[in-house]
Amino acid sequence: MEISLAELIRVTGGDVQGNADKIISGIAPFDVAGPDDITFADSPKILKRLHSAKAGAVIVPKNAEQSAPVPLIRSENPRLAFARVMHLFFPGPRPSAHISPRASVGENVSLGEDVSVGPFAVIADHAVIGSRVTIHPHVVVGAGAVIGDDVVLYPHVTILSRCVIGNRVIIHAGTVVGSDGFGFVPDGKQHVKIPQVGIVQIDDDVEIGACNTIDRATFGKTWIKKGVKTDNHVQIAHNVVIGKHTLIVAQVGIAGSAIIGNNVILAGQAGVAGHITIGDGVTVGPQAGVTRSLAPGQVVSGTPEMPHQLWLRISQILPRLPELKRKISDMEKRLDTLTEK
Repeated sequence: MEISLAELIRVTGGDVQGNADKIISGIAPFDVAGPDDITFADSPKILKRLHSAKAGAVIVPKNAEQSAPVPLIRSENPRLAFARVMHLFFPGPRPSAHISPRASVGENVSLGEDVSVGPFAVIADHAVIGSRVTIHPHVVVGAGAVIGDDVVLYPHVTILSRCVIGNRVIIHAGTVVGSDGFGFVPDGKQHVKIPQVGIVQIDDDVEIGACNTIDRATFGKTWIKKGVKTDNHVQIAHNVVIGKHTLIVAQVGIAGSAIIGNNVILAGQAGVAGHITIGDGVTVGPQAGVTRSLAPGQVVSGTPEMPHQLWLRISQILPRLPELKRKISDMEKRLDTLTEK
């Protein structure tokens, strides 16, 4: 692909400083970008090295004061602009519209236009599949499930019965959507299963990582709202609601009926207790355990969760606890001696 800087800024926004007719044919990291590549620099460390840039062009912050021997694209968000350029050069392969003869398609299945279904995929009775959907090998779409337009289901994804997937959703390999919620009642001798009769609903523009498990609701729906992104190995329990554009990092676990607000960040291995509410814009640090509801905008860490700055102070003290314990013991002995005298 070849494209001029003038054409690139129509996609990325920003302004060109230098030759706007410069032709770009590739993208690369700053250190290896050559004269036909575009790269970006948004950290102070890299911006200081602009004078040695060998790329064909560099995307920099709009207010960057550094000059360079190569053309610059000045952008409000260089990393975002570079991501958009990457989409141009790497739009992603899409299989041609084809239903493999080794796939199994049930009765009364509705298929949209330009659908691709790979070998050994299974689409059960009464499922509804939108247009331009890519279903990779070994995917299972359960009975009565609804899949929107422009969805990609990678190998070994399972969408169980009656679950609803919106438009432009990407679900990576090995994820299960609609497994039974973990609901049991003890009768004194054993645990009696509570039927899980709800569904999972995933709204538009969601991306689900590999090996996620998203449980169906006991009643109603487990709901992943628009624009949510999850990393790999995330567990979302029954009747959880995840607000719009929330980020959930690897190995997070969210217990049943928790409500997560919009634009929340749950860092790696964080745990969220059931039946609590996390407000909009909250950031939960890695390995934190959230045991109570949180008001919007908080930044918390630790177990149980606490303000992040407090957790930083506590974490500095923890390694010194044995030493502090010895000092306190010595002080107690001295105090006992003084008391005896």
